[in-house]
This record gives sequence, C-alpha cells and structure tokens, in this order.
Amino acid sequence: MEWTECFNCAVSYIEEHLTEKIDPVQLARIAGCSSYYFQKTFLYVAGLSVSEYIRRRRMTLAAAELRTTQKKIVDIALKYGYDSPTAFNRAFQSVQGVPPSAVRQNNAALKVYPVLTFHFSLSGADGTAFKIEKKPSFQISGVSFPLDKKLENNFAAIPGQWDKALADGTLSRLCALMEGEPRGLLGVSVHHTEDWRYYIAVSSSHTPSDFETYHIPQADWAVFSGSGTNRTLQELERHVILNWLPASGYGCAALPDVEVYLKADPENAVFEYWLPVVKKC
Repeated sequence: MEWTECFNCAVSYIEEHLTEKIDPVQLARIAGCSSYYFQKTFLYVAGLSVSEYIRRRRMTLAAAELRTTQKKIVDIALKYGYDSPTAFNRAFQSVQGVPPSAVRQNNAALKVYPVLTFHFSLSGADGTAFKIEKKPSFQISGVSFPLDKKLENNFAAIPGQWDKALADGTLSRLCALMEGEPRGLLGVSVHHTEDWRYYIAVSSSHTPSDFETYHIPQADWAVFSGSGTNRTLQELERHVILNWLPASGYGCAALPDVEVYLKADPENAVFEYWLPVVKKC
C-alpha cells in the first residue's frame, strides 16, 4: 500500500472517531510509520498539525449542529470532547471566529474545513542529490532537552535552545570536544523511543560531567547537503520526506535523525541532513 493510501486511512479513522479521544500513536500505526514521521509528514503536507486538523474538523461539525439542530451548546461541547463550556467556546471561536452563541443569535458566517485527502505529487524536476552511506556507530556528547509529543511545538523550542547554547558558551565547549565523524555541531532528534529528546552535541568519546552521552548504532544513512538558514534546512527536510522518500525505495529506520552543521552560522550555514533508512523489500 502506498504511503498516500495509508495516510488517507488514518484520516478516515479520524473522521470516524471525531467524537472520541484520538490517539496519535494509533494514527501513526494505521499510517505504517512512527508517530514522529506521521506528524512531520502530516504537517508538511497539510500545512497544519494533526491536532489542529482534528480541532477544525470537530468545530466544522459542531457549527453544523448549532445551526441545524436545537441541541444545547453544552451537549454539543460534550459530544466533541469538551467537558468545560469555556474550553469549547475558546476552541470554537479560534476556528470559527465567533462564539457558539452567535451562530444562533445572528446567523453568523461560518467556516467549513473539509476532509483532507493525501495524494502524491513529485516536485523538483532536477532530482534530489543524496548519498547512501553505511556509517559505523558513534557516540555523541552534549546537552539535551525533552521534545514535545506535539511536534509543531518544537519548531520554536529548538532554535531557542541553540540560542541558549551559544549564549552560555556550550557551543564553544562542544567544538573543543569534537572528534571523529560526523564532523560538525549536531542536532540529534531521538524520537523512536517513548522518551523524545533533542541533543545539541558533537561526535566525541569525551564527556564532561555536566554533559550527556548518547550512542548511535551503525546504520545506513541517506545524506543530503544544503546551505542557508534554519528555514532552508526545514525546507530540505520537507522535500526529503515528501518527495525523495516515497520514490526512493527506502523507508525510515527506527533511529534518530541528525542535522550536521559543518558551518554553524544562523544566516549562512552549511549543513547535512542524515536520515536513517532501511531498504524496502
């Protein structure tokens, strides 16, 4: 089954369970990938997070019930998972732009968010330059912090942690520890275990007492090169996940993915994106 079919099955599951609690891990299982890559792909394709899509669909259906039935607002709120009328009012207004009461009081204009459909559309006629490289295991040393299970919350948190590491001298200390490969400052996303974490680190066998270590096993990596800003790196990752991966004959391995900053200038960086891969049967 193609990834688009798998993701559309996950969307169908969402639609069938909008009045119930929806487990993102179950959605990823239906889509045939990890929760991390499901959320990442969904965000890249849809332009919004899984949780925001679910909220919009619920508020679309709630709005229809407010307009076409005489059900109490509190009953509609409970139906779509809101125990508190205040929480429902806040969610409804964030999506529809008006409070639920306005729907019946003044026939307010409402927004309809339709069911999402995934389809594969290859972009980039010149192709994507990459290398598949078998890398030996390596140890990283550095600092880490928890990643939010709602992936979109990390897009602001991660740059803030890099700024902090620059300001407090952590990056300078890491550069002094650097040895072996990969050669550069590393951003390592550990997302294949229950404890999601992000490491700002270097490849090193030396670990000061206030730093942490993490061992990355031998693996096959798809390596992509680029330059520019953090935004450029995000666009590279988006292109890899949406365009390269479906056509590559590879799947994502249950390992961290790695950002290698060969030149760690926020405005003019040189970087590599390492995606752990396994050959599809």
